Amino acid sequence: MHGRPRKALKQEDETALSAKTEKLRSLQAQFLANHHNRIYSKEALDVSAKLLEVNPECYTAWNYRKLAVQNLLTNSDSDPHSIFQDELKLVEIALRKNFKSYGAWHHRKWVLSKGHSSIDNEMRLLNGFQKADPRNFHAWNYRRFVTELMKRSDEDELKYTEEVIGANFSNYSAWHNRSVLLSNLLKRKAEGYFPKEKILEEEFEHVHNAIFTDPDDQSGWFYHLWLIDQTVKTDAPLLVSSWPSHGSNITVIGDNSLQGCGLSLLDGTLSDTATLPIILNFNQAVEGINSSTVSIKSELLKEELVWKPLLTSKSNTAKVWVVYLNLGNMELQSSKTYSVDISIGHSKGIVSSNEYHYGDPSQISFKVFVQTPSIEQSEGQGGKRTTWKDTNFHKIDHFQESDPILSAVQNHHIPTTSNWPTEEIGEEITKFRDLLSEYDCKIGKLTLARLLTALDLLSSQHDGRKSNTEEVLQLYTDLMKLDPTHSLYYKDEHSLISLKQITSTRDSLLPYCHYYKDATETITGYVCLRLQNLSLSRLGSIENLLWVQMLDLSHNELQSVEGLEAMQLLSCLNLSHNKIGSFTALAPLRLVKSLKVLNISHNELGCHSVDTTRYLCSSPLSHTEEFAWDRFETLTGSVSATKFWEAFLIFGSLALTDLNIIGNAVADENFRSFLVKVLPTLKWLDDEELS
Repeated sequence: MHGRPRKALKQEDETALSAKTEKLRSLQAQFLANHHNRIYSKEALDVSAKLLEVNPECYTAWNYRKLAVQNLLTNSDSDPHSIFQDELKLVEIALRKNFKSYGAWHHRKWVLSKGHSSIDNEMRLLNGFQKADPRNFHAWNYRRFVTELMKRSDEDELKYTEEVIGANFSNYSAWHNRSVLLSNLLKRKAEGYFPKEKILEEEFEHVHNAIFTDPDDQSGWFYHLWLIDQTVKTDAPLLVSSWPSHGSNITVIGDNSLQGCGLSLLDGTLSDTATLPIILNFNQAVEGINSSTVSIKSELLKEELVWKPLLTSKSNTAKVWVVYLNLGNMELQSSKTYSVDISIGHSKGIVSSNEYHYGDPSQISFKVFVQTPSIEQSEGQGGKRTTWKDTNFHKIDHFQESDPILSAVQNHHIPTTSNWPTEEIGEEITKFRDLLSEYDCKIGKLTLARLLTALDLLSSQHDGRKSNTEEVLQLYTDLMKLDPTHSLYYKDEHSLISLKQITSTRDSLLPYCHYYKDATETITGYVCLRLQNLSLSRLGSIENLLWVQMLDLSHNELQSVEGLEAMQLLSCLNLSHNKIGSFTALAPLRLVKSLKVLNISHNELGCHSVDTTRYLCSSPLSHTEEFAWDRFETLTGSVSATKFWEAFLIFGSLALTDLNIIGNAVADENFRSFLVKVLPTLKWLDDEELS
């Protein structure tokens, strides 16, 4: 079992283990020779069978068996049924050796999927394994596969989970299978499983029996968490925010750079690209965002637009999508206002990853005003260095009504057609407060925090209900002390709630918004959102920050910047004094083409020789990366380039003018020279002006 210390072996045990190891090595050598030479004789198959009987975890041997079966079917007159029966027998022997063997279960699925074997014996085999270990998730996963082949109904399988849970409610796998089955039944509104509210009420009562019988057993708690999610979430995707927001006014300087209408953009930040991003942020990942499902009408539209998902991986499904209006090729008329009208979802095609269609057609209209540049504006920020000292910021006293801060947020809360979700969550809160008054348990506190968060999510900001944020934050603070083993998880949740509290309203944001003062001590009018010294370990509520273009996240505990890819206006970013340990943790910034100023000083870059979160081999490349080897080799020259792979992937696609990497283990002269080559646009490096 996990966490148990190993005991020293006795002499006789060591001798037996040594003999077993030698036998295994001999079998492996024979097997690999056969595999390499593509020998599929009876003797060769016997060797692989003996190897798998001793070591069912040998994936290569299972794959060899597949090749051998295909060879026999093609090149011999053997009976297919007999061939596959031999494979099933071997798998059963291997599973009796280790019935948690991934390779064995996958091979058995492969055999059955060929259609030459009877499935009648499979349920008998499964019942035997599940009696030996009722929580074996491999067996439960295989059971779902078999019942689908048998066309056994979800209703019958749901009854089976009830029987298993009734015999022993400490069965994670049975509860999980129940959630899978119920999801299917609720989605297709099967007879007896509609309305959803009635079924969920019954399930809450069902899981209460397990939780209140033994609060220390966590199986039922996890199912309860799933029920909370089912109660709160909407099936169909929703648009929660956008930039520009409906009714906003965007000012463009005559040289095609965005002035930013009182936001945090430094003059000329986007003048190189001369593009206006349009960002759509949904509450869940969707696909199908294109010119057919999202139409844009404007005089500014001179070419076909292509929507892109904002993801570091290659996928057509994402929560955030962006398209760019190219203003650089247009002759904009000074003092003229251009209208932009966007229609979203008026034709079908936007679909969530759960196959629910977007059902809330939306309209976003905003105006773009072309302003004649003044002398100061035409000079712009130029080669000035951006500094992050407290003296460079002036606190804002109040926002103007016309300021677009937070106007991008369209739907903070989950819309509901009835009061049932709020009432049900309220009843659950009462029950768990009663439980905690009698029995103090960590997972009970965690569930209460989740329930209170769900209640705030369901409540509209106008119903007069008091927010539970402070109590939730205190619960996570208590959990960090009570359960230090999982303190990182609680800290992440604490960070997410803190950010939601800070960004939820204009009033809550005001203390964190400052005007930036340049080197001449002149207040520029550009806003910086300063979220430094908040002990943040994770970023969230990005949907409320699409307007931000100057962001200070220094002196926190961030190990990743996941989420910042949605902030397509971000120009200046301070990440100094965090816990970023690899350049790949900065991967989302590759998608922020507007980024010009980046401070990543005093992190942990270079402290870890291998980025174990990403690579399992010496190459930096995953199958989804495009890597310019020729340019990379030219830039690195004769220098050992191992530590430069990740940096090249991140910085090679950016156009930074100001970068600070002081205080990182990687920041030696060789690396500085490399950065200067990778970033030809760089004017400042580590607070020093480049010649």
